[in-house]
Amino acid sequence: MEFRQLGKTGIRVSEIGFGAWAIGGEMWGKQDEADSIAALHKALDLGCNFFDTALAYGDGHSERLIHRVLKERGVLNEVVIATKVPPKNGVWDPPTSTPIGEAFPPGWIAKCCERSLRNLGRDWIDLLQLHTWNPAWAERVGWYEAMLRLKEQGKIRAIGISVSAVRHDEADPHVKKKRVDAIQVIHNILDQSAEKTLFSLAEKKGVGILSRVPLASGALTGKFTRDTQFPKGDWRSERPGRHWVAEMIEQVEKIKFVTEGGLSLTHAALKYCLAHPAVSSVIPGIRNAKQAEENLSASDGKPMPAEHVARLRELYRQKEIGALFYT
Repeated sequence: MEFRQLGKTGIRVSEIGFGAWAIGGEMWGKQDEADSIAALHKALDLGCNFFDTALAYGDGHSERLIHRVLKERGVLNEVVIATKVPPKNGVWDPPTSTPIGEAFPPGWIAKCCERSLRNLGRDWIDLLQLHTWNPAWAERVGWYEAMLRLKEQGKIRAIGISVSAVRHDEADPHVKKKRVDAIQVIHNILDQSAEKTLFSLAEKKGVGILSRVPLASGALTGKFTRDTQFPKGDWRSERPGRHWVAEMIEQVEKIKFVTEGGLSLTHAALKYCLAHPAVSSVIPGIRNAKQAEENLSASDGKPMPAEHVARLRELYRQKEIGALFYT
């Protein structure tokens, strides 16, 4: 496992982390707890030291599972844990008319931090993130002052924001003013839009980038077929129509050249994200030991060939490939 710095925080993270949404047991279909525990153990075995979870993942279940395994392994305070504060009003893509006080009042941030600390069984959280954002909140700083108090109290080490799927630059004002230590954003071969302005700004200001949805919610594993059926409870099963699956397959066909030389599509997708120097860690979702092995083994010190990176960026620039859905 290779490691990188999380911006200028001094926190060292595995360049591929453990995305812990699915093990919360919601939105991705039925999840076996034994699989979740095995996945966490395998991740630790492979050198992963960065776990990204959220209070909203199974109402804390993901956090509690992480605590259980880390305590069992005796490494509870030796890994890096990022978690997130859910919006108090439950609105995940807030319209610009929504006051920030409805989503992230200072008292709510402190309360959620305490809940996550109890779930995780720790005295501090390495990175506390707001789980959604809105560009209309650019000049609002009550949330930031609440985070600073938590930092002064030793309850968190770093401050972050998870930005929306379609507005990658919505937190740029806070990046510019160095209020945040990390930004979590959708970033993958089929959605390179964050690279346009956010990544260069983050590099300039020393803000770490966490690439989420690096496998395009499964499309970049190459496992989708036109007959793919998603189980009940999996959010992908609720998308209207079937055309989007076929369109994703067609796009994946255009990038199959990245598997030349025997590289798996999954590894190629993860290595693409790591090719950008702004990225501190890539956080694919992991729900069993097999996925842990497959995803984490992509960190092998062998970067994607520069010519492949350039070709993928050109395909995106020419709109030959491009994101069709988000999560």
